[in-house]
Amino acid sequence: MVLIWTQFGVKHKNGNVKCKVRVMHRGDSSGSSSSAESTRSEQDVPCLPIKPAGKDFYKVLGVSPESNEDEIKKAYRKMALKFHPDKNSDADAEDRFKEIAEAYEILTDPKKRSIYDQFGEEGLKNGGNIFRSNFHGDPHSTFSSFFNGSDHFDIFFGNEEGDDDLFNPFRRFTFSHVSGSAGPDGGLRKGPRHLQGEVVVHDLLVTLEEVMQGCTKHVKITRSRLNPDGRTLRTEEKVLNVVVKKGWKSGTKITFPREGDETPNSAPADITFILRDQEHPQYKREGSNLVYTAKITLKEALCGCTVNVPTLDNRMMPLPCSDVIKPGAVRRLRGEGLPLPKSPSQRGDLVVEFQVAFPDRIPPQSREIIKHSLAQC
Repeated sequence: MVLIWTQFGVKHKNGNVKCKVRVMHRGDSSGSSSSAESTRSEQDVPCLPIKPAGKDFYKVLGVSPESNEDEIKKAYRKMALKFHPDKNSDADAEDRFKEIAEAYEILTDPKKRSIYDQFGEEGLKNGGNIFRSNFHGDPHSTFSSFFNGSDHFDIFFGNEEGDDDLFNPFRRFTFSHVSGSAGPDGGLRKGPRHLQGEVVVHDLLVTLEEVMQGCTKHVKITRSRLNPDGRTLRTEEKVLNVVVKKGWKSGTKITFPREGDETPNSAPADITFILRDQEHPQYKREGSNLVYTAKITLKEALCGCTVNVPTLDNRMMPLPCSDVIKPGAVRRLRGEGLPLPKSPSQRGDLVVEFQVAFPDRIPPQSREIIKHSLAQC
């Protein structure tokens, strides 16, 4: 009688499996069992490797079965970026992307990986539905979770410090290579796509006093943003701090990159604020100069006067006028205007424009006096 007892060994790094086989020979005897002779031998016998059934998830990610978690994550990052359907227009990109996510989910979970290493994909399917009950089946969610919900535009085209070119494979792509638009189910489908939404433009009113001193305007916006799943949207509010520097002119544009609405088909839009001067009760603005209208009487225009001119910072500047002042005449107070945008320590002028008020009528006796006085003019 021959009894064979086999002890399976551990899979070695070289991929071979050794089996320890113990063969026991027992002689047949008609007497008691104690009289039977027995011999036994023990030897190591190479066994054929057991190939797991189903997909080879190590091959999917391009790693070896001995790879650690960091190596698997590194491989997933590379492969997911390469086959993301937003960037890869190949017909099988979506399937490859899903397969890559599936491999990553399995090989980074110690329990799932252990089952897979022993029994292959079939073991995951049949072993109490361990994998199927946990895998959400959405590769886009896996992708978004891996990148912590980061903006897809930054993921694909950003150049993070220290990134290897290997992990920025889309740097060579131009915008015309990108495809994808919203499908009926809110997902992505192939077709023309805009990388970024249109710029959102708002006018921003500023007073001349704010331009004089410089200021920060706090603007609350409401925008649409993608949820971590990369498909659904949420509405959120954000306060943008718009810094207005001294002397900035009307028409100056201040842009906040990618602070606007986001959709599954486009990166967040830019928001641009255009400065507009708020109307002032005393001054008109001409570049860095301020124009003030001084109203004087005909007598003051002919006989001379001193005009007190208010400044933007609430001072009074006396302006003596000894000569005859004609309607529309101008005088300048140097350095009393707005700061120069490129040299805020210097200022424009305060331009005084005279408006002469003429009387509606002159008494006859006064008319004769005026005629006599102006006879030689």
